[in-house]
Amino acid sequence: MKMLEHQFNADMQNIYITAKKELGYNATRFLQLLSEKGGLQAAKILISKEGGTYGFEVLWEHKRLDLSVEAHVLKPEYRDLFTDAERNMCRERLERFGYIFKER
Repeated sequence: MKMLEHQFNADMQNIYITAKKELGYNATRFLQLLSEKGGLQAAKILISKEGGTYGFEVLWEHKRLDLSVEAHVLKPEYRDLFTDAERNMCRERLERFGYIFKER
């Protein structure tokens, strides 16, 4: 499980790097949360925010919800890190914004 958490943390770091490089979005609060809580806890905090986050909105505006924490939570390889309720919340949020996550 620790290796899976480590990989998820790396994916969370990559969200920041990709969004900055490709979209010019410098998500400093996201990066701060990652360094303080780690990727898994940061994701659980962010996905539980009612109505989503500013970062989610920015990604939606750029048509890059594939970079969202919610999309990463739904990746099959991370299924064991999240509850069904957390995964459903992410799926519903993504669908509400027109992004249909295709599970592999």
